[in-house]
Amino acid sequence: MSNHKHSLTGVYLGSILVFFYSLSMLPPVLIELYFQDGDVWPFLDALLLAGGIGLTGIGLTRQHKAQLRHRDGFLVLMVFWILVSAVSALPFILSPNLQLSYTDAVFEAISGITTTGASILADIDNAPHSILYYRAQLNFLGGLGVIVLAVALLPMIGVGGAKLYQSEVSGLAKDERITPRLEDTARRIWFIYALLAAGCTLAYYLAGMNWFAALCHSFSTVSLGGFSTHSASLAHYDSASIELVGGVFSILAAVNFTLYFIAGRRLSLKPLFQNPELRFFLAVVAGTVAFTCGYLYLTKMFPPQEALYHGFFQAVSIMTDNGLTTVDYPNWPLPVALVLILSSFFGGCVGSTCGGIKAMRFLMLYKQYLLHLDQILHPRGVFTLKLGGRVVDTSIMQSVWAFFYTYVFFSVAFIIGLVLTGEDLPTAIGTTAACLNNMGVGYAGTASGFGGLTEPGKWLMCLAMLFGRLELFPILVIFSSKYRRL
Repeated sequence: MSNHKHSLTGVYLGSILVFFYSLSMLPPVLIELYFQDGDVWPFLDALLLAGGIGLTGIGLTRQHKAQLRHRDGFLVLMVFWILVSAVSALPFILSPNLQLSYTDAVFEAISGITTTGASILADIDNAPHSILYYRAQLNFLGGLGVIVLAVALLPMIGVGGAKLYQSEVSGLAKDERITPRLEDTARRIWFIYALLAAGCTLAYYLAGMNWFAALCHSFSTVSLGGFSTHSASLAHYDSASIELVGGVFSILAAVNFTLYFIAGRRLSLKPLFQNPELRFFLAVVAGTVAFTCGYLYLTKMFPPQEALYHGFFQAVSIMTDNGLTTVDYPNWPLPVALVLILSSFFGGCVGSTCGGIKAMRFLMLYKQYLLHLDQILHPRGVFTLKLGGRVVDTSIMQSVWAFFYTYVFFSVAFIIGLVLTGEDLPTAIGTTAACLNNMGVGYAGTASGFGGLTEPGKWLMCLAMLFGRLELFPILVIFSSKYRRL
C-alpha cells in the first residue's frame, strides 16, 4: 500500500508539471497571431492534449498524496522528461509548414529543451515566426529547467518538488541554496536568469538585430542553447558587434548564478573574483580564445581584426556549449576544430546553464593531480585536498572521479554507436561531443546539420542529449539493481 501511495504521489506531481508545461504553448500562439505567417493549431492542439492529460492525472490522484521519497524523485524526473520531450515535439509534428517525421520532430524538441541546439531543419530562415520563437523558448525553459521554474512558481508541489529539484539539478550544485527556502532560491535564480536575458536582448538590438531576432537569440544565448532564427546562425549578420555580444553573454551565462546573487546582495564583485572555480574557468577561456585567435591569424585564415572577433566568439560559444556559430566554422583549420571540440567537454561553472563536465570537476581533478605529485615526492607526508581554503571531503572527490569515468565511458560508447550506424569516425566524434555536451555544433558529416543522421543515429543522439542534460546519474540510477531493492 505504501509503494502504491508513493506511486500515486509521483503521478500527481508529474501531472502538475505536465499541465504547467502545457501553458508554454500560449506564447507561440500570441506570436503567430501577431505575425500571421504560420498556424496556431499545432500549439493549441499541444496545449489541449498536454493540459488535458495533466488535469486528468491531477484529478485522479490529488486525494492520494504522500511524501515523495528520494528514490521516487528520479523515476518521476525521467518520466517527466520523456513526457516533456513528447509534448515539445507535438508542434513540430503538427506544423504543416515543416512536415517533419516523428523522429525528426522528437530530435528537434529534445535538442531544444536540453539546450543542445543541434537542428535537423534545413531551411530555418523561411520557418514561421511562431516556430522560430518556439525553438528559442524551448532553449530558454530548458536552460535552468522546467522543474526549477515549477518549484519557483508552484508552492503546492512542496516537499515533492524539492526532491525533483535535487534530482534534476544533479552533481555539485544540487545542494546550493542562497535562501533557507528552496522555492525562494529557485525564484531568485530565475529572476537573475530573466534579467540576464533582458540585458542580452537589449544588447543584440543595439548591435543591429530587430526586436524579434534579439529576443530569440537572447533566449538561445543565456540558456547556452544555440538555436538561431537563421540557418547560418550569427554568421547571417556578418557583424563584429553581434558576435561580441554573443561571446560576452555566453561567458556570463556560464557563471554560477549563485555568485551573481551573492555579489548583488553584498554590492561587491569580490564574491566573483574570489571564487576559485570562476577564476579557473576564466583562465581556461582566455587560453582557448588566445589559441583560436592566434591560429586563425597565423594561418592567414582571417586578417587580424576578424581573427580576434571570430575567434573570440566561436571559441567561447563552443566551450560554453552555446553552439551559435560564426562564418565558415566547419572549414577552419583542424587543430582549431579539435581544440574547440575538446573544450566543449570542459563547459562552464556548476550552477550555470552550460553542459559538459564543468570547470569545478576539472579544477578538483587538477588539484588531485598536484596532490598526488606531492605524495610521490614525500611518501610519509600527510596531504589534504583544499579548494578556496576549505578541505574537500573525500566523498565529493569520489563522486567527481565516478562522474568523470562515467562521462568518458559513455562518450566512447556513443561514438562507437554512431560508427555502427554507418557514420565515419570524425562525424561520430564531433556529433557525440555536440549532443552529449549539449553543445549543438556538429563536425564533418553533421557540420551543416543533423538531418543526415540515420534513424537509429538520431534516437541514439536523443539519448545522449538527455544524458548530458541530466548529468548521467539520475538516469543510470533508475536501471541499477540497488534502486529496485530500495
